Amino acid sequence: MQLQKKAVNIFFLIVFLHFAAGAQPFAAEIAAFKKKDSISFPPQDAILFLGSSSFTKWTDIQNYFPGHTILNRGFGGSTLPDLIRYEQAVIFPYRPKQVVIYCGENDIASADSISGEIVFKRFKRLFQDIRNQFPKIPLVYISMKPCPLRWHMQERLVEGNSLIKKYLKKKKQTKFISVWKSMLDPDGKPREDIFIEDKLHMNAKGYAIWQKIIEPVLIK
Repeated sequence: MQLQKKAVNIFFLIVFLHFAAGAQPFAAEIAAFKKKDSISFPPQDAILFLGSSSFTKWTDIQNYFPGHTILNRGFGGSTLPDLIRYEQAVIFPYRPKQVVIYCGENDIASADSISGEIVFKRFKRLFQDIRNQFPKIPLVYISMKPCPLRWHMQERLVEGNSLIKKYLKKKKQTKFISVWKSMLDPDGKPREDIFIEDKLHMNAKGYAIWQKIIEPVLIK
């Protein structure tokens, strides 16, 4: 009887966790980060990579930057409002020496009504939140990338990149780095060979391009 009761309790616990994880977008991913932190909290002065699936799928990112301690807190499919929603979980608990952000592309892809200016305004909110918490920590924004799947969105992507670049140019301890031109072929279209089959996410060749561009701006 006691064994049966225990089994029932476990069942209801699993059901509760399932629905709790689905209560908010990416709740399961955030819970996984918290679990990792509870087991072994990340070292101070790491470089925090924050953003969407281009970081999530960069699972071997530490190998690309062996001279740095990298903390990857990208969660796939996320938009800038998602980063803002979870900033208390994926940004503020840490004491990074630098923050590197890749996000905004999914915002553009989420609806035709999301313009580059909307992405910029969302980024501005995130930037201000980070600055309020970490006034002097250097921040890097990686431009939204070109890819075959979303090439028809290029005008909005370029607009967002341009507005964010212009904004950061006036801010101290910031850098805007563009990966755009390096990912285009001689005809000015996204290189097919640096993406996996979905034509959205990069393969090792694509990440090698990013490594060469990002490495020089990382703090030793």
